Amino acid sequence: MVLENLGNSLKETLKKIARAVFVDDKLVDELIKDLQRALLSSDVNVKLVFELTKSIKERFLKEKQASVTQREHLVKIVYEELVKILGDEKSELVITKKKPYKIMMVGVYGSGKTTTIGKLAKYYSKRGYKVATLGLDVHRPAAPEQLEQICKKINIQSFVNKKEKNALKIYNEFEREYPKYDLLIIDTAGRDSLTQDLIQELKDLNKEIKPDENLLVLSADIGQAVQNLAKGFHEACNVTGVIISKLDGTGKGGGALTGASTTNAKIKFIGVGEKVDDLETFNPKSFVSRLLGMGDLEALLEKARDAISEEKAQDLQEKLLKGEFTLLDLYEQMKAMKKMGPLSKIMEMVPGMGQLKMPKEMLEVQEGKLEKWGIIIKSMTKKELEDPEILSQGNRINRIAKGAGVDPSDVRDLLKQYKQSKKLMKMMKGGDPSKLMKQFKGKMPKGFKF
Repeated sequence: MVLENLGNSLKETLKKIARAVFVDDKLVDELIKDLQRALLSSDVNVKLVFELTKSIKERFLKEKQASVTQREHLVKIVYEELVKILGDEKSELVITKKKPYKIMMVGVYGSGKTTTIGKLAKYYSKRGYKVATLGLDVHRPAAPEQLEQICKKINIQSFVNKKEKNALKIYNEFEREYPKYDLLIIDTAGRDSLTQDLIQELKDLNKEIKPDENLLVLSADIGQAVQNLAKGFHEACNVTGVIISKLDGTGKGGGALTGASTTNAKIKFIGVGEKVDDLETFNPKSFVSRLLGMGDLEALLEKARDAISEEKAQDLQEKLLKGEFTLLDLYEQMKAMKKMGPLSKIMEMVPGMGQLKMPKEMLEVQEGKLEKWGIIIKSMTKKELEDPEILSQGNRINRIAKGAGVDPSDVRDLLKQYKQSKKLMKMMKGGDPSKLMKQFKGKMPKGFKF
């Protein structure tokens, strides 16, 4: 996955600090070299890398902290300086009541612009906005069809004209329809590079449409070319925000993430997968926290809210407090987890878990188990789901296994998981967090603090 190497390098750097007997100039110099190597190999701009590492060293030498150890202070400086180069504060789009609020999407071929439009449309429709899209990419073959197909899958209105080759005429053709929607997301043409005719077309569209936002889509694999590209788009249409696509790919990613600073526009979203729901609001603090293995609770909670309704969450909470935890409840949890995405991504968001080197094979096995357990649960009767204690009878386990097409040991594995979950719920219900924390004592990395 993109930035995996950078994340691993940064985690190793933090471990070096944690293991050090003394935090002196020699350690700081080693840390600086490690950081420079990691950032440069991830396509972060050379000038930016040297400014960052210089600032880290200067701050460590000047700032004296009585309330924390030198180790903790050094980790804090590294964290804060990395956050700074990624935009510092979270910057979200503010959709006003003006109808429609217009977002014009720009970018070169291969940036994932049209796919990102589908993700953005789904993101805002889930939040109660009436969304429509407009296809003004008149040069790329099949661009209108692609936009139309993506929008059809997510039940979003798309306005396209497959025969017309004048983008402004297409915009004017559907103008009466736009006020019916809260949000209009506009696809524009791209090129292999930022050519003069593309610049002129964007200028003309920008002048006619008067969009409220001009969002530049940058692919994570763009590399050092991002500086000139971002600058060119900004001069053509005044870029107000950036979306980084393909952060789940094999690109290095650092160029796109830091290159956004060229436009003085903040990164608004990041694309973290191929599915239409794989779009996250970008929060520099949370993002760096995840890179360093410290988790990202905000993103985790947002995914949880999307995966399970508030009513179901409230109902489950009440059951847990009463100690009424059944296999049906476990099944609901499993379905919610599946909606939240791959287990490996969820683990990154749990504080402390990103520091643990959990083999990918192990996580893949766990994901496979969730699939299998879902089938097993569907093979049970209502009585068995509500009272799993009766499943101690061997004939029931064999019947369920046969119906699900699995081995009886898989059914026993699920029951073991259920009993462990119920035991944990009882401990939480007891209101003694110290007992719960003892279960995890020694499992967190040495030197790691929350």
